[in-house]
Amino acid sequence: MAAPKKGRRPTGAQGRPGRALAIILIAMVALTAGMFVSKQTTPRLGIDLAGGTSITLKAKSEPGKPDAVNETNMNTAVGIIERRVNGLGVSEAEVQTQGRDHIIVNIPKGMNEKQAREQVGTTAQLYFRPVLAFADGAPAAPEGTQSPSPTASGSGAPKAEGSKSPSATPSSSATSQGRAVSEALKAPSATPSPSASESKKADDSKATPSATPPAAPSPNPSGDAAAADLQAKFAALDCTDEKQRAAIKGAKPGEPTLACGKRGDAWGKWVLGPAAVEGKDVKSAKGVIDQQAGAWIVTMNFNDKGADAFAKVTGELAAKQSPQNQFAIVLDGDVVSDPSVSGAILGGNAQISGGFNQQSAQDLGNMLSYGALPLSFSEDSVTTVTAALGGEQLKAGLIAGAIGLLLVVIYLVVYYRGLALVAIVSLMVSAILTYTIMALLGKGIGFALNLPAVCGAIVAIGITADSFIVYFERIRDEIREGRTLRPAVERAWPRARRTILVSDFVSFLAAAVLFIVTVGKVQGFAFTLGLTTLLDVVVVFLFTKPIMTLLARTNFFASGHPWSGLDPKRLGAKPPLRRSRRAGSAPVPVDAKEA
Repeated sequence: MAAPKKGRRPTGAQGRPGRALAIILIAMVALTAGMFVSKQTTPRLGIDLAGGTSITLKAKSEPGKPDAVNETNMNTAVGIIERRVNGLGVSEAEVQTQGRDHIIVNIPKGMNEKQAREQVGTTAQLYFRPVLAFADGAPAAPEGTQSPSPTASGSGAPKAEGSKSPSATPSSSATSQGRAVSEALKAPSATPSPSASESKKADDSKATPSATPPAAPSPNPSGDAAAADLQAKFAALDCTDEKQRAAIKGAKPGEPTLACGKRGDAWGKWVLGPAAVEGKDVKSAKGVIDQQAGAWIVTMNFNDKGADAFAKVTGELAAKQSPQNQFAIVLDGDVVSDPSVSGAILGGNAQISGGFNQQSAQDLGNMLSYGALPLSFSEDSVTTVTAALGGEQLKAGLIAGAIGLLLVVIYLVVYYRGLALVAIVSLMVSAILTYTIMALLGKGIGFALNLPAVCGAIVAIGITADSFIVYFERIRDEIREGRTLRPAVERAWPRARRTILVSDFVSFLAAAVLFIVTVGKVQGFAFTLGLTTLLDVVVVFLFTKPIMTLLARTNFFASGHPWSGLDPKRLGAKPPLRRSRRAGSAPVPVDAKEA
């Protein structure tokens, strides 16, 4: 055999296999440590394996819209509900229509069921309304009884970006609060527009020393009767009563209304003007941590129409005193936040801060971002799904996978002998990486392992084993050509590498397309198949190839032991001749070991 040229490093840099092995060892240790640190030592299971909750929603036609329940609106509602559920970190949740007017939502076990149920069927009709008056959620106390009213400057009131909540003058009694409401409703509008955001402030001189801040713009210029009626309803409203909260909902966007909501654990009630901005004008919103203050906030981004309207209303409210310098974010008739402003917020970007924890900030961000459902829904039924059937199927699938793996191992041992050890250890490394990554993804992005995902992992065994076989056969081809093991390992690698990369690329492309064009559980199969295909490349490059380089230096493999799987005699190695023989001349015998 011709000796390699001096100073030329053989292909594959065979002198440094330890570096690649160190990298994959560090990765395995880091992933395993991360799994234990995050306290997520097992993959999160999907609803078919772990059970969960199944919610059936029934669509209701709105008054005056008998044809609203149709296929288009139902499909739109499915898409919005699915985005909301995934916004809670629920992967593998199933959202699908059933019949003409039902939607089935399956939520895997281990998620916040109460939180999911609150957001799944919420219609999310969202409006930004100016605040005219605020009081405790209970009915007004008798004359002379002290009943201080919470204000926007209190701990429960959030603030819009850059605002400083001015000091509010609390009313001394429910009676004075009622007088303030009356003045706000009876104040004449300076323009013919009924919008509260376009009217001027009432004359400050009309307010008495014991009254709440100056009168608000008139949301209803029709006269004293409407003002007195709304004042009476506001005073009598008990927001702790669920029936009363339901009775005040349904106001049109252009009309003033009463609303209830919670500040912390206490109920409050509001008199609100006509809607100044609609929720559909919010382009995106999310709950994030303010890096400077270290507190949770909600960031909002408006479209062009919403940005103009929001800048206008915040500019007008900023000139007023609390609580009339606040705007209420009203979701399905309930006030979810009432931030105060101190100046016009321009540019279409805003932040709501104060009084949020992680859950409340993310909940509000989800609602603002994903928008309103085109239909109203009621919970038809809520049932608990057991994992009994899925558990039996998983057991059967695992048995089938174990049988398949055993057959692969038997084939490798019989056909490749010593090389089978390399393949088995490589499969173990791939299994460790797959398991730890799936466990961490369950904690990180909510990945849930369902039955199709298990099938994808089982299919991946064949893909990974195929990569080893390609490399082993390339090495054997080089030995058949008369080369010794060490150069054969290095010369076989470039050709095997190309084949492995092309094969894995095709598998990954198929998995990616399947993930994009499908929904539900099939995506679990595609995701797992794609993940294990990528890990196959990692294992072959960083483990199998370096291990073969090291084994080629051992006497057992380098000498072509019969049980190594690389015996030249068994492989039918050719003599290492590089020039043609004369016709008719007998071949020169060459000892196999010297070949």
